[in-house]
Amino acid sequence: MKTEIIKLDPQFPDLRLIARCAKVIRSGGLVGFPTETVYGIAADYSNPAAMERLRTVKKRDKDKPFSVLVAQAGLIANYTPSSDPKIYKLIDAFWPGPLTLVVPALEDGKTIGVRMPDHPIALKLVQESQCTIASPSANYEGNDPPKTCTEALKDLDGQIDMIIDGGTSRIGIGSSVVDVTKEKPAILREGVITQKDIDRVTGKKTVLFVCTGNSCRSVMAEYLLKSKMQGREDVEVISAGTGVYLRSTASSETIAVLKEEGIDAAAHIARPVNTVLLKKSDLIIVMTRAHRDQVLERVPAVEKRVYMLKEFSSPASNGQSNIDVPDPIGQPRGAYQVCLRDIKEAVNKIAGLV
Repeated sequence: MKTEIIKLDPQFPDLRLIARCAKVIRSGGLVGFPTETVYGIAADYSNPAAMERLRTVKKRDKDKPFSVLVAQAGLIANYTPSSDPKIYKLIDAFWPGPLTLVVPALEDGKTIGVRMPDHPIALKLVQESQCTIASPSANYEGNDPPKTCTEALKDLDGQIDMIIDGGTSRIGIGSSVVDVTKEKPAILREGVITQKDIDRVTGKKTVLFVCTGNSCRSVMAEYLLKSKMQGREDVEVISAGTGVYLRSTASSETIAVLKEEGIDAAAHIARPVNTVLLKKSDLIIVMTRAHRDQVLERVPAVEKRVYMLKEFSSPASNGQSNIDVPDPIGQPRGAYQVCLRDIKEAVNKIAGLV
């Protein structure tokens, strides 16, 4: 058997040909393909015969596990029960990209390596395969991982069913592998991401403010706290909205009232709340009870990290009846100034606690 070569444009791959390769994987076959790091071999992780063949082709010991690929960051939850913020800080910082995370597996006492590659062909192949993809590098165990299709075929021609030629891998060395099952994440294999990079990202405390459109209340809170945290490299302050569907700036009134405080929010772009943002955050501060319900409906595991903004206000201004911060959208400038005043009081207290 000679391995069939499928040549694809790395930026604009033919989806019909990728679908054909994906069908081979679902049928138990092995397909070589490019990533931004090195070329890999894709096999159906849930197919014992395919995995046994992959181990034979790789000449890999039975006790050495295979990592898997995902096409969306949030899908890591399909492979680990952990909601450790450190895992999601690393995902937010480095995925898609050359980082494999070794996390607690769903099966007690075991671990699994998971990566989201930064390559159009790899991502489309994972999506189209519609199964969990095991993906070691496309070489015999102990040999240098291949950066091109030609290099991969030196070991694997005739050993795998097909290979996608997508040109030369951009990085050319394997992904960094980090163990996130311990208290302090540790590099097991260093690639372009170093232990210093890991420590920098996981050492930050993340504060997330949540409102609806991420154009008024959460923006005020984010930029006010950022102004208080200047010089604090150990704190990250971000904001997001439960109802954000389009890229948009902060409202003109929000930009104006923050400018009166000497703060420039003109470059702010609204972002939607997602699972990764919620799970990476050490402190989640919402504007209303409805926002709290929406956050917990999405990720119940973060319940102990979620607070109402007005919980940080003085008792006199924090009665049960006005625990929500009203949305000033569409109202006169005065409503924004009142909103900013209330948020500023709470943010001043938060700054002293972070």
